[in-house]
Amino acid sequence: MNQDLYEKKARFQSEKVATRLGHIASNLARIRSFSNTAYKEAVQIVTDETLWFIEWIAAEIEPEQAEELVNIQVQLSRWKLTLDNIWLDDNKRTLIAQQADVFSQQVLDMSGLLSESIA
Repeated sequence: MNQDLYEKKARFQSEKVATRLGHIASNLARIRSFSNTAYKEAVQIVTDETLWFIEWIAAEIEPEQAEELVNIQVQLSRWKLTLDNIWLDDNKRTLIAQQADVFSQQVLDMSGLLSESIA
């Protein structure tokens, strides 16, 4: 792991779990947005970061939540492996955007951040 990644990990892990889940939800929303605007490199970068975030938080949350995140992680890894092919097909890119949006909402709900701000 390079120094930048160590620093990113330290910053990420210094946050509350809810905030870290919020970062994951935000990244998934970015994947959706970047997929809609055809920024393949941005999708790759944010996908990599999200994979790390999930890795770094999974052991600290409830097993059911960790399972949901690992399922998201698996899907992100699949997208990453086939991104070149996906990027050539507008329909596949649209499907990624839609699924990333669903994932983002799931993780945001999991974080409890929305209910915290209402209370």
